Parts: sequence; C-alpha cells; structure tokens
Amino acid sequence: METAAAALPAFVALLLLSPWPLLGSAQGQFSAGGCTFDDGPGACDYHQDLYDDFEWVHVSAQEPHYLPPEMPQGSYMIVDSSDHDPGEKARLQLPTMKENDTHCIDFSYLLYSQKGLNPGTLNILVRVNKGPLANPIWNVTGFTGRDWLRAELAVSTFWPNEYQVIFEAEVSGGRSGYIAIDDIQVLSYPCDKSPHFLRLGDVEVNAGQNATFQCIATGRDAVHNKLWLQRRNGEDIPVAQTKNINHRRFAASFRLQEVTKTDQDLYRCVTQSERGSGVSNFAQLIVREPPRPIAPPQLLGVGPTYLLIQLNANSIIGDGPIILKEVEYRMTSGSWTETHAVNAPTYKLWHLDPDTEYEIRVLLTRPGEGGTGLPGPPLITRTKCAEPMRTPKTLKIAEIQARRIAVDWESLGYNITRCHTFNVTICYHYFRGHNESKADCLDMDPKAPQHVVSHLPPYTNVSLKMILTNPEGRKESEETVIQTDEDVPGPVPVKSLQGTSFENKIFLNWKEPLDPNGIITQYEVSYSSIRSFDPAVPVAGPPQTVSNLWNSTHHVFMHLHPGTTYQFFIRASTVKGFGPATAINVTTNISAPTLPDYEGVDASLNETATTITVLLRPAQAKGAPISAYQIVVEELHPHRTKREAGAMECYQVPVTYQNAMSGGAPYYFAAELPPGNLPEPAPFTVGDNRTYQGFWNPPLAPRKGYNIYFQAMSSVEKETKTQCVRIATKAAATEEPEVIPDPAKQTDRVVKIAGISAGILVFILLLLVVILIVKKRRSYYSYSYYLKLAKKRKDAMGNTRQEMTHMVNAMDRSYADQSTLHAEDPLSITFMDQHNFSPRLPNDPLVPTAVLVPITGRKKCLSWGQQFIFCHILFV
Repeated sequence: METAAAALPAFVALLLLSPWPLLGSAQGQFSAGGCTFDDGPGACDYHQDLYDDFEWVHVSAQEPHYLPPEMPQGSYMIVDSSDHDPGEKARLQLPTMKENDTHCIDFSYLLYSQKGLNPGTLNILVRVNKGPLANPIWNVTGFTGRDWLRAELAVSTFWPNEYQVIFEAEVSGGRSGYIAIDDIQVLSYPCDKSPHFLRLGDVEVNAGQNATFQCIATGRDAVHNKLWLQRRNGEDIPVAQTKNINHRRFAASFRLQEVTKTDQDLYRCVTQSERGSGVSNFAQLIVREPPRPIAPPQLLGVGPTYLLIQLNANSIIGDGPIILKEVEYRMTSGSWTETHAVNAPTYKLWHLDPDTEYEIRVLLTRPGEGGTGLPGPPLITRTKCAEPMRTPKTLKIAEIQARRIAVDWESLGYNITRCHTFNVTICYHYFRGHNESKADCLDMDPKAPQHVVSHLPPYTNVSLKMILTNPEGRKESEETVIQTDEDVPGPVPVKSLQGTSFENKIFLNWKEPLDPNGIITQYEVSYSSIRSFDPAVPVAGPPQTVSNLWNSTHHVFMHLHPGTTYQFFIRASTVKGFGPATAINVTTNISAPTLPDYEGVDASLNETATTITVLLRPAQAKGAPISAYQIVVEELHPHRTKREAGAMECYQVPVTYQNAMSGGAPYYFAAELPPGNLPEPAPFTVGDNRTYQGFWNPPLAPRKGYNIYFQAMSSVEKETKTQCVRIATKAAATEEPEVIPDPAKQTDRVVKIAGISAGILVFILLLLVVILIVKKRRSYYSYSYYLKLAKKRKDAMGNTRQEMTHMVNAMDRSYADQSTLHAEDPLSITFMDQHNFSPRLPNDPLVPTAVLVPITGRKKCLSWGQQFIFCHILFV
C-alpha cells in the first residue's frame, strides 16, 4: 500500500505533464488494433516475435522500473540497447487487420541516450497475407530527445488482403540508450501527414520487355517525400518519375528493365517522411514467356533452288495464345536473314542458291509488345548442286621443268561450279620409248593459285586436260600438249660396262644411259688407282678425267701401271648437267719382271768340265712382286736352230732333269730360287749336283754344249709373267779334261794330310789300280743286272742307300764352296740319290760304274776318261 501510495503522485504528475489527451477520453476514437500499454501488450493482442533476438519490455506506470528519472513516466514498451549486442533485433507484432477501408496508424516513439549517443533504429514493417517480411516502410535512427514524437502510417490494403504491422527495434553500435513506443492508434480515416495510395494494379508484360508500375497517392504535396517501389523479397526499386496530378493527388512511376521470369513477384509503393509513411497494396508483376517451338521444322523436299518444310509449331515452350507464325531462314555462311509469315502448316522456300547450306527456324508471336518468342530449334539443310555452268577455259602453262609442269587456270567461282563441293582433276598421259606409257588423273586443290603435275619423265610430250566435276555433272577442257624440260641423265648401265685389260692400258666401253632424259652431250670418265700388286706403285694420286663426245662410248686409257686396280667413274651429261656416276674397277695385267741387260756382258765367272759359275743379278718387279728365279739349262743340239736371247720365249713349263731325260725335252730347270735369296748380285754354279726347290742341278756333260738362261717370274691371282735372258753358253769339250783340284778348296785338306806316310799312299794307289782292272772287265749286262737287283730289293737296300747318302754327302763337300747360293739347300744328292732318279744309258759319261762305300776320311775324285770317276781316300 505504501508503494502504491508513493507511486500515485508520480503517475498523476505524468498525466498532467503529458501533451496527449487522456486515454479514457480518446478511447472512443481508436479502432481495433490500437494499444496504450496500460495493461501490457497482451491485453491488446500484441505478440513478441518468436524468432527475433530479444524482447520488448513493458514499463508500467503502476510499478517501479529501473529507467533513469529523466525517462517519460507512464506505461509503454521499451528496449534497453545497452543490454544487447549490435545488430540484434526485437519485434513487436500488432494483430492482423482485414478491414477493407482506409486505415491510419498513429503512434508515439522516442530514442533516448543519456550521452546523446545513437541507441539504435526503430523500423516499421508491414507484412501482407502472412508473407515474408519486406524492407521497412518507415524507420528512424539516432538520438531524438527525451520527449515523445508522433508518426503515422497510411496503410492501403484492399479486401480480401490482410496485413500486420510490426515494430522492430535494432541495436546500434553505441549500445547505450533506449527505444520506446506508446499510444498506438488505428484510425479509420486518412492520415493527415502521410499520403494514401490508390489501389495498385497488376502489370503483365512479355519477357524481355520493360515493366512499369504507376503509383497514385492522395494527400498533401509529397515533393519532399522519399518514394520507392518495394519488392516482396526486400528489393527496393527507386522512383523513375513523379508528377502532381492536382493539389490532392500525385503519381510516381517505377520501371523495371527487360524483365524475366525471375522478376515476377509482388510489388508495392512506399513513401516516407519524418512525419510518417504511406504504403500501398501488393500488386503482381506477371511476366509472360513468348512462345517458342520445341521441335525444328521438318524437311519434306529439296532441290537446287528450293526447300519444302513443315513448321512443327504445335508443341511450344512459353505462353500463348499464338497470334502469328513466321519462318526465318538464312545462309549459314551469310549474315542476312529473311522472315516470311506463314498461315499453313507447310511452306516452300523459293529462289535459293544451289549447294548452299541454310538455317531455317520458326517464330511464334503472342499478344503484347515483345510477344514474339525466340526462334525455335534450327533445321540446317543444304540445297542440291546444279550442273557446272561451262567448260573450264584452256589451261595456261605457268612453269615447265624436267619432272613437273605448273598449270594456271581461271578462278573457279561458285558462279561456274554451281556447287561448293566440287573436284578439279588434271588428267595426263604420255608415251616414251621401249613401249612405256602412263596415264593418270590427279585431284588438285581448287583454292591453290597453281596446280602442279609432278613425277613426269623429262624430255617427254605430255598431254594435259582439266576436268571439273560436282555431284550433278562434269565439264572437261581441251587437251594441251607440253614437252617437259631436259634433266640430268640417268646412270650408265652397270651391265654395259666392259673393261679389257692390258699391261699398261685398259680398253673401256659402255652404253648410253637407259634414261637419257634429253640429248646426251658428252661422257666424262674419271679414274684413279686404288691398289696395286706392286708396293712400289703409288696409289694415292689425284684422279684424272677424260671427256668423250656424245657419240663415243669407249676409250683406251694409256700409260697405266701394270698389276694396278683402277676405279672408273663414268657419267653422262645433258645441257642440264651430269647425271650420277657408275663405278667399275678394272685391274691391268701384270708385266714380266725386268732383268738386267746381259748383252755384251760375260756373266760367266768360272767354268769346269761339268760346271759353270755365273753371276745372277736381281730383276726389277713390274706390276707384281717377283715370285721366283729360275735357272734353265738348254742342251745345244747341232740340228736345232739357235735361239736369240732377245726375241726368245721363256720357258713357261717347268721340266725337271729326270723328265727332260725321259721325255726328250731340250731343256730342264736346274734350280728355282726364292726372291729373298737374291737381294743383290750373287754367283751360282750350274751343275753343282744339288737340289733347289725340287729341281736337281746335275753336273754338266763335258762333251755337250749348253745355253744357260736366267728367268724371273711374277705370279699373282692366277696370272703369271716370266722374263728370261741367256746369261752364259758352255761349249762342249773337244778332248779329255783333267780335273784339277781347286787350290783354294784344298787348303784345309793340305793341313790335315800333313804327316801321312808315303807307304799308305802307295798302298792306296795299288788298291785303286786293282779296282780299276776289275771294273773294266765287267760288261754292260752286269751293270743292268745290278740295277734290276736293286729294284727288286728296294726295301733291303734301305741301309745301302743310307750308306750311299753318307758317301754322297762326303763327295758333295768338295763342291760346298763353289757358290754363295748353296746355303739354301745344305743337303745335296749325287747321281744316284732318291730324288727323281732315272736310269742312264751306258754311254752316259755321268753314269757311275761302281758303288762306292764311304770310308772315314777325305775323298778326292778324278774323272778318268768317259767311263768312271776315280776317287781316292785321304785319311786324317
């Protein structure tokens, strides 16, 4: 009671100070929806928003409150912004109103802060038909003072629409102060300070057009009012134009540019001033989609200059009704477009170009500006080709080469080809020698400035013609005959190259190239040596060149080296130059070695009854290394013509002494010497009874005359050349020769026989006389008997032959120093050794008459007459 009594004077004072009339006196003017908040918001059917950030607080005049003393007294709704974060909102919702009449909502408000800071913003929202919250239609922000201020809302809604007013307090960044509202009145007459909008009608436009809303308001002049068009989703559109209709009405225009289906929504007009705000009803923006065919036109027929189509306009996307059908067509490669109105389901497009691709679409139109929809899906098709207009003009030859011809012709435009897909073909044919011919056609690039026919034979008449074809026909030009230019000739045929070799020259012949490619002017042959059998011949010299006229297909190459391989390169030329060369290798024949000139020179160094010692001088190789030296002994026969050494033919067939005796050959090879055994002049004894490379050098018969020949032989790759010269002649002896020992050869023997007793010498002489007498009595038959016996007992006489070999070796030592060439064959044989032994006739002076048994010591043999050789033994 004390509290109530204390509060009463304050409440009375508040009422006395309040500028507004008492609630009781004004209650009769309020309509449903107003509230003085004496009993709180619930008594007036006001509700707190369930989805806001915090709540409005009711301040009652009958109850104490926490507000500062300078705040107004009484009952009202308030928000303390210092208790909340910036941006947080509290909403107080008025009851929904459905009256189909003019309403004016009047209310008191204040925004206060002890420090004069901004406590926040008071927003007025109007929700229509329980739709989404749009942007505020009125708001105030910042410090407004300690006193209440009045504002009014001119809400224009029309049945059956309903609306709801919402007071929203939004905390600012200052977070210091209060936002309060009080004495909300819903009046049933127009507002005095805010204009009322007339009913806003719906706007229907076609998509892509501009939509215009025109808002008309009644009330005082609203020049200083803020006007905008508010979309239900919260977007605000500024006013485009305003004008006063009269002193009581004004109009505002709002324009939406090129609207689409996404712009279709509800819109309302809003005006705002410090005194309050006016808001219209929501009107709908209806955006109609112009019709568009779903399917492309269907092709029914096609020709070179026409297309027959079916529109297929029954199935559409968009809105109707359809008031016009059109066909739009154009070349796909062009920029122009033509449109034809169509009043039938099919249409024929005339006067089209042949072989041209067209794009055809159908257009549909509905009522209203911009009612023509987008073109439907295209039908892309092509007209047929027409036959070419005419035959191409005569070909123009731009360039002629050996193997190609470049051809120019007029540009083949569409006006000639009558088809964009055409072929240009060049056909050619030619004839050549050897029954060779060819005909072919080449597809050319019609856009190229020149057309080249390649891979042609040189120096040949070629017939050319051009053919223009398209799917509807073809045209051919006249033939043009062109001769290709000359070219370098082809190679000389390898199989035609033939070389004939001589020792110092080569005869080479060839044939003309199989592909002369023009007129042959000359042949060029270059040659050089590449290898030689003779290492002394230089082969690294520069090549030499020989030129022949066009009609000369052979040449003799002189002054060449024997036994040398030459490489020849032969090539032919025309006026265009030389062609590729053909190679051939030809080897000259080797020459016989060159022997020193023995004419006028006595090569005989020493002569005995059975031997002759000659001086052998080395030969000079010519084309091939010397393979061997040969000593040939020719027996002088009184009935045989004497051979001239300078013009003689050498002895090519080697004949041994045994074969010569058995076959009656006039000569035999006494020795064959390797070339390494004669690096410089050296003596050689003919008849030294030794064997050289299988040839026996028997002692010469004293009663016979002999020619001694010296041969040098070169042999390589199955080619052998021999050069020979007669170096000595041994005449036959006219009387019995006595064998006089050589004092030089007996020097060592004299030393050894010193001191031998005379008695031994006499004994030996008597013994030899007895042997001589016995041998004389033996006849020829006894000797033959001995030979037969020797043949029958060949195996048993192995020991005998061995003993004879020892004896012969003892005899040959007397000849060991007669020639410096004997070192090659240290083991020599006697007349009866095993090397090709052949029986000799009884009257042969070289036939021995006894078998000598070797005796230890030195022997000395003397020829005695023509029957035997007398040997005596010198004991050491």
